[in-house]
Amino acid sequence: GHTTGPSLNNDKLYKFAYSAEVYVDGVKASLQKSAGYRISSGVDVNLLWRNPDNDDDQLIKITIKDVQVENVNERPAAKNIFKGKSTEKIIGKEYLEALQRPIVLELVRGKVKTFYSYQNEPGFTQNIKRGLASLFQLQLHSGSSREVDISGKCSTTYHVRQDQVTKVKDLDSCEIEKKGFTSHNRILDVATKATSATVYVLEDSFIKSIKAEENFVFLLNYRRKTGAKIVSKQRLELKSVQAGLGLIAAKQVASVIKTLDPNYVAMPLEAEPVKSECKKCPSLSEHWQSIREHMHPDKLSKAEAAKSFLSFIQNIRKATKEEILKIIKSENKEFLPQVVDAVTSAQTPESLEAILEFLDFKDASTSILQERFLYACGFASHPSETLLKSLTEKFKGDVAKEEIRETLVIVMGALIRKLCDRGGCKLPAVVEAKRLILNRLEKAKKDDNMQMYLLALKNALLPEAIPVLLKYAESGEGPISSLAATALQRYDPSFLTKEVKETMNRIYHQTRKVHEKTVRTTAAAIILNSNPSYMEVKNILLSIGELPMEMNKYMLSMFQDILHFEMPSSKTIRQALKDMRTHNYDRFSKMGSSSAYTGYITRGPDVSSTYSLDILYSGSGILRRSNMNIHVFDRNTELHAIQVVIEAQGLESIIAATPDEGEENLDSFAGMSAILFDFQLRPVTFFQGYGDLMSKMLSATGAPMNVVKGLVLLTDYLQEIQLQSGPTASAEFLGGLAIDISGGMEFSLWYRESKTNVKNRVAMFIAGNTEVDSFFIKTGMETTLEAETALDFISTVQFSQYPFLVCMQMDRVESPFRTHMTKYESLPSGSRYTARRGKAAMLAGNEYPLHQENSNMCKKVFGAKSDSAGSWF
Repeated sequence: GHTTGPSLNNDKLYKFAYSAEVYVDGVKASLQKSAGYRISSGVDVNLLWRNPDNDDDQLIKITIKDVQVENVNERPAAKNIFKGKSTEKIIGKEYLEALQRPIVLELVRGKVKTFYSYQNEPGFTQNIKRGLASLFQLQLHSGSSREVDISGKCSTTYHVRQDQVTKVKDLDSCEIEKKGFTSHNRILDVATKATSATVYVLEDSFIKSIKAEENFVFLLNYRRKTGAKIVSKQRLELKSVQAGLGLIAAKQVASVIKTLDPNYVAMPLEAEPVKSECKKCPSLSEHWQSIREHMHPDKLSKAEAAKSFLSFIQNIRKATKEEILKIIKSENKEFLPQVVDAVTSAQTPESLEAILEFLDFKDASTSILQERFLYACGFASHPSETLLKSLTEKFKGDVAKEEIRETLVIVMGALIRKLCDRGGCKLPAVVEAKRLILNRLEKAKKDDNMQMYLLALKNALLPEAIPVLLKYAESGEGPISSLAATALQRYDPSFLTKEVKETMNRIYHQTRKVHEKTVRTTAAAIILNSNPSYMEVKNILLSIGELPMEMNKYMLSMFQDILHFEMPSSKTIRQALKDMRTHNYDRFSKMGSSSAYTGYITRGPDVSSTYSLDILYSGSGILRRSNMNIHVFDRNTELHAIQVVIEAQGLESIIAATPDEGEENLDSFAGMSAILFDFQLRPVTFFQGYGDLMSKMLSATGAPMNVVKGLVLLTDYLQEIQLQSGPTASAEFLGGLAIDISGGMEFSLWYRESKTNVKNRVAMFIAGNTEVDSFFIKTGMETTLEAETALDFISTVQFSQYPFLVCMQMDRVESPFRTHMTKYESLPSGSRYTARRGKAAMLAGNEYPLHQENSNMCKKVFGAKSDSAGSWF
């Protein structure tokens, strides 16, 4: 009884029955209907040698016999792909022979010290044997240790109760070469859970039975109904013990192995990487031809476009640089931007080399493609250091178009943030890009230059940039100051120090200089969003009434919105409002049309999303800023999905009105800036200067200007898994968005009316494929989800009277939504079993409710319109 591992008797042959099963299905589904397969066989085990100096050092031989492959669940004959096929036909003669060649294990105190097998055997069969060998590793006392088996080096815990041993392996702790990647934002990513447990029953100091089970679960964070699970089970049962061959007499293990078969080699027990070749896969150009029509620019708001985009990315990831260049060089200019989106989103070294070889930043005529390439880099799900390095080099070189130069540095900012979030802040390329942006900003003389470096910092969100942003927010001129303030607004409140709040208070209360309304309101929003003190809240409340006309109304609306939506600072505000000096009729009855409002779009068990809309006017009734945001969040993370800001200034001269205090000398300007999935895009200018404005007004068609059009890869998840029974598995989830956002601003001097319109057309496609790949069979589950929708935001202002009438509308059209699930089992010969299920629904259109005042105004605006229509004669 002195052994600490299982011990075999001399001259005995232990005959076991072995089975390994694999199931793939939806997370909540029962295993009875899953796709999968079972390999079953006999296993003979006998003792070859015991160390004369140590009973606990044994050599055992394991042989697999009579292999069968079958369905894991009962299937009717017509749906059984294995029916009528011999094991040799299914597995292949060479593979079957390799599988049945014996292996030898050296067990020391129950742990596998050495795994002996034959070299030049296929990796797949070798891994099946490793999976069987790993089952023989166990210890007979409770405790934890790190041990090596087929899954790599893992933390393993044993619980021993009499003749039963339970082994629990922590799969997250396994050190093994893993392939794959995850998405940048947690909300867009996939949650995984992996467990492994093995139960041993012992008899006569050796194994009577083993049951092992391993589970992998994958869930899409933003829709946990979409997911998959892989279950892998192994069973080994002792059937009989017979008389066997005697032991080999020897002092050393090496001489036993030599006597047995000199061709045996010691090999690692952890799995070797294997990949089965695709025999009938189309080439990249064949695949492109089959999906090309769906990628036409006019079809970009359809789900089929997003679906084709994802399948194209999957194929580009397997392609060589030459294959990729062949398509890029042969395509015409209508389709090229979509090809550039896909090639850049593939994020392989080959695709990056191909696109950089094709694009010439010294050539202004291809600027559309350069911009699409840069935006796709900004949305990259797992950017590499090489990508940032390449962009930094392009930025330092010659760039023909100034807009592209600006976009380059803005995208570098986004890549810095993504690499830093993954612990890459100290990478040489990141350090260099950070230094370049901060140094160039310091030396910038022109506003335009300052602006592009500030936009880069707005994307990078570096803690060390906060003092720089504070300087520009407080002492910069109008647009610069406003941009620096909105960059600070994007930081997590935990980064906003006492110094930040002091500066924001000085800006809001104009302690050192007069600031524009847009900067002051941003400063107030920062204070109220970062755990404000009682005095800070009270001072802002006391300022209401002393502010320019529309700003009074805007600040009131901001406080009401925080209270109505129960935001974190609402408690402090309620406390401050108990004081009659802050809470009185005079302060709370200010007239005006500006407003701020937040509401829910969806509230779900997985994620919720909110929209917020705030509009600030100048005293004369002309829009200063309209800001629409959509945020998505779960319990731990938040994603800034969309922001569209339209800003205008210096337009009072058109309607011969008086500008507000401190805004007398502003140049006429209107433009639009957007954030999409946490990435600030380059702002678009509608007009700059009075001359430009007049020419655009006289030729105004009101046609919307395109802000963003293209294909974005949102969810990008791939994990390759080594199952302990031998096969490899993979889980891949891709989510793509075809997007078309446009915005416009119309003036009618005749009706004294202005209209801004933002149209968001979006189509989404998500594809998940979870697959187990044994060389002779693939089994898995594909799941897809598609939706199309459009969100329109219109604001109409009539400034023929004061307070002028403002009506805001936010509408979503009726949206189709479809899900499909396909389970499959397929043999290389082409035999395939599939089971499909689908569901389609129409989500009703919706007009989102804004505050009551807005509803009252809309009635007046549209009422007034119908009255005036009939009063011509």
